[in-house]
Amino acid sequence: MAGPVVPSSPTTRFFGSPSAVYLSAAILRGAFLVYGLWQDANSPFKYTDIDYLVFTDASRFMNHGKSPYARETYRYTPVLAWLLLPTAWATGSSIWDVVCFSSGKVLFAVADLVAGWLLERLLTMGGGSLRPMDGTTARKFAAIWLLNPMVATISTRGSSEGLLGVLVTALLWAVMARKVTLAALLLGFGVHFKIYPFIYAPAIVWWMDQERMTSRGPGDTSSKSGMSFASRIGAFFTPARLKLTIISLATFLGFSLVMLSIYGGPFLVHTYLHHVSRIDHRHNFSPYNTQLYLTSAFPHLSALRIESVAFLPQLVLSCVLIPFVLAKKDLPTAMLAQTFAFVTFNKVCTSQYFLWYMVLLPLYLPHSSFLKDKKLGITALLLWVASQALWLQQGFQLEFLGQSTFVPGLWLASIGFFLVNCWILGIIIADVPFRSKS
Repeated sequence: MAGPVVPSSPTTRFFGSPSAVYLSAAILRGAFLVYGLWQDANSPFKYTDIDYLVFTDASRFMNHGKSPYARETYRYTPVLAWLLLPTAWATGSSIWDVVCFSSGKVLFAVADLVAGWLLERLLTMGGGSLRPMDGTTARKFAAIWLLNPMVATISTRGSSEGLLGVLVTALLWAVMARKVTLAALLLGFGVHFKIYPFIYAPAIVWWMDQERMTSRGPGDTSSKSGMSFASRIGAFFTPARLKLTIISLATFLGFSLVMLSIYGGPFLVHTYLHHVSRIDHRHNFSPYNTQLYLTSAFPHLSALRIESVAFLPQLVLSCVLIPFVLAKKDLPTAMLAQTFAFVTFNKVCTSQYFLWYMVLLPLYLPHSSFLKDKKLGITALLLWVASQALWLQQGFQLEFLGQSTFVPGLWLASIGFFLVNCWILGIIIADVPFRSKS
């Protein structure tokens, strides 16, 4: 005789229904979008991000047959302005003009949902430290992204980070599924679109050893102790690695050459070269913030161009040390650690950049120390939020009240936030050696 049926909890029923989860995520973004329209119309503090105004202005220039770089401070690929061309359509109806203008925000919000769906696919597929999950459990972790108010707010304010979330999660899915051509295309386009995904190339190439790509096993299982140095070098250049490198480079160069032929030198200067000497001290959580402010105010007094050398520790960590140590053990977590290090050590660190690593969190958290030790997880979250809030309080006094808080307030807040992030990064990295290889 069968035992009594234990009723499922409301939470289990909710996450057991894909339509409930994704509809809730869509409603959350819809609510923020509508609220944003109201705030823009009724408050001096605008909901719409200034970057969205830059995007849409660039699209308006393109709609009139001009270059998007006619809009000052447009520092992105023309592809983004092309995607947002509907925002420049003028209908003569105030309602439809608002709809057209908001279409870019809708695109970014939809991209959030697609990234969440790809996270669910990755979690059910397994890989890295993850064993394959059932759909209900996978959606619980994907909800860290899908139902996150911070993610929803940033996208509906008009930040394009949702598109990057799709590119990065699709790239990881393609790699884990051994779809090398698709992975190479996504990597090449991702670097063209936003530059920073290039950091994933070393990790992916290092992960793609011959054993892993042919057997779908953990990789590196055969002993190479008897091989000569020349043989080891030759063995490194596997068909998968060569294919990924050639196709991704061709994709990046192809898109870039097309844009260069259409828009000329301004494309190179504003999309790529600008970031080498970029000095942004507004809304910047980075510990370089105060130094960048002083450099922008007194450029002739600075012998060392901090904006040009700040890349060194960032790139050594995210492109060399972390990929080499972690990638073969756990690629998803290695990519999270790379992104976390890249953002933490970047000379410009804004709230939008946090989404670069938040989209990878659901792939790390299921077997992380932060979930195994609830006290550690809660402490890390509270410190991350509190140190960020302290910086925002100092930033508010500076930008809205006109008080000079650069030193010591803003500088100490930046250092505090940086140290908290370094501590969290250390825990993420320390988690990996205790896990099985992917």
